Amino acid sequence: MTYVISQGCIDLKDRACVDECPVDCIYEGPRMLYIHPDECVDCGACEPVCPVEAIAYEDDLPSESAGYLAINAEVFADLGSPGGAAGAGMMPADHPLVAAAQASA
Repeated sequence: MTYVISQGCIDLKDRACVDECPVDCIYEGPRMLYIHPDECVDCGACEPVCPVEAIAYEDDLPSESAGYLAINAEVFADLGSPGGAAGAGMMPADHPLVAAAQASA
């Protein structure tokens, strides 16, 4: 199980969750942040600090955000598990569905 970042983060990337994460598993893409499902330890420290409530435990995802469970996992398919976001830097691209999402108004 893991925590998931959903559509509320697109074009916001507040990063309070990054500062709070004790295992450095929140990676930055050009438009959104992503939680690496294999590196997340389910501590929940990220969830309460998100100003737009874009983070939820996978079992608690609202139905309109359910697809973000797969998005957060798929974005790491080619990247693998670098073992920490700080050393990895910004990811070269967002998940295709995030990249194609309409800009936040």
